Amino acid sequence: MKIYEICFSPTGGTKTSADMLTNRLTGEIRPVDLTDCKTDFSDISLEEDDLAVIAVPSYGGRVPGPAAKRLSVIHGNGAKAVLVCVYGNRAYEDTLAELQDTAKQAGFHIIAAVATIAEHSIARQFAAGRPDIQDQEQLHIFAEKIQAKLDEKNLSEPLIPGNRPYKKGNAAAMVPKPAKGCVKCGLCARKCPVHAIDPEDPKKVDGKACISCMRCVSICPHSARKINGVMLTAVNTMLKKVCSGRKECELYI
Repeated sequence: MKIYEICFSPTGGTKTSADMLTNRLTGEIRPVDLTDCKTDFSDISLEEDDLAVIAVPSYGGRVPGPAAKRLSVIHGNGAKAVLVCVYGNRAYEDTLAELQDTAKQAGFHIIAAVATIAEHSIARQFAAGRPDIQDQEQLHIFAEKIQAKLDEKNLSEPLIPGNRPYKKGNAAAMVPKPAKGCVKCGLCARKCPVHAIDPEDPKKVDGKACISCMRCVSICPHSARKINGVMLTAVNTMLKKVCSGRKECELYI
């Protein structure tokens, strides 16, 4: 069995969580990077005997728009799918429900879903160091249960939480900008999942295209991309109460 790990992970936390699950399943793993805007995802076609682990971060309780759009053109062809939603210890709200609908429209058959936690991509003090050893242990247990369901050829679809219609998406407001240390190496522009940064001049950012994924901040070799300090302080204050208590991984099977 081939396992397609279809992942939208701008800062790495979502892929780390997905790997913890996928690597415990039986099959040949084939990665699909949904952040690569050069890929023609309509060329990707699975077979009915394949399994997809589809992993996305939760942005304001929703699937990131580019992730949903790119997933929607992949040909599932009845392949089984495990959905993975990764969030920064606040809440994932309608993310799994939206991911379920998008995957089904693309032809996937949902057999399980997982919600797990990674370091918040903007307010990084929340869920710092996660996924950690405890998360890994939980995800390994989840993988064993999913594998057992696959071995039993049980194709029942789990009840997945979320609202329809989904909550209203948040407009991107946290747009990173270059700091004094920027040397215009262009790495941020080349790696931006939505081409929001001008490759000729990385100081120019299309604020309407930016999805606040924070990849440019996380990969800058000179730590020269920053978020407005006042806005970051406001976000930290807003999240302090709802993000302070540890959330645990959840399995729907």
